This record gives sequence, C-alpha cells and structure tokens, in this order.
Amino acid sequence: MIRHFCKAKIHRATITEANLDYMGSITISTELMEAANLYPYEKVQVVDIDNGARLETYVIPGERRAGEICLNGAAARLVHKGDRVIIISYCMLDEKEIQGFRPRVVFVDEANKITEIKDHEIAFATHLQVVSEAR
Repeated sequence: MIRHFCKAKIHRATITEANLDYMGSITISTELMEAANLYPYEKVQVVDIDNGARLETYVIPGERRAGEICLNGAAARLVHKGDRVIIISYCMLDEKEIQGFRPRVVFVDEANKITEIKDHEIAFATHLQVVSEAR
C-alpha cells in the first residue's frame, strides 16, 4: 500500500512579493529550498495562515540568502505581501519506507531566516509502538 505523507514544510514563512504578471509558481530562496529538500519544479501546497487560502503550485529557485517567498501568476491573487504561509511538500511511501521516514520542518523568522530545522518522527507510528508495548 502506498500512503501520502508530508515530506517537508517551511513553517510560517512571510510572503515577500506577489507577482501577478509572472507565469505561475512560487519563488523560494535557494537556501530555504535546500533546507526543506525541495527541488526546482517540485509540487507544493501553500497555506496562507492570515486568510485561509490554500493552493498548489511548483517551486522555482530564488536568490540563495534573500529570504524570498514570492507567489507568481494567478496564485498572487490569493496572498498579499506580508502574509504568513506554510509551504508543504508531500511524498508517497510504501509500508517499508514509512518505518525510517522523518518529515523535515524548517522554521523561519519574520525575515524568512532559518531559526531551526527539525526532522520529526511520524506521530502515529510512535503512537502504535507505545500502544503495542503496553499490551
């Protein structure tokens, strides 16, 4: 069985620009892309914390240390400069791959500078282990 998981996310990033005249996508500084293990043209979901908008697009690299988070094209209508967003990348894993998988969370400050990177355990897998050990 194949299951969908959050592979990585950039948590509470700040939109630095919304460019309606560009052909789609989200521009993310290369430093943040590398920290979150995002590849150019990888599909991501963007969730706007301030207005609740959710959208899917693909990533294009921005300048390395600029802290750039720019929604381009039609998606620019759904966010505003200064909005806080969560950028989520997903993956599909089979049952064997799930066991050692750890989603990555990149925490950033208001200027989109990395403050912390955490590789999390999958909570449900941990929960199942605790339950089985209690029996």
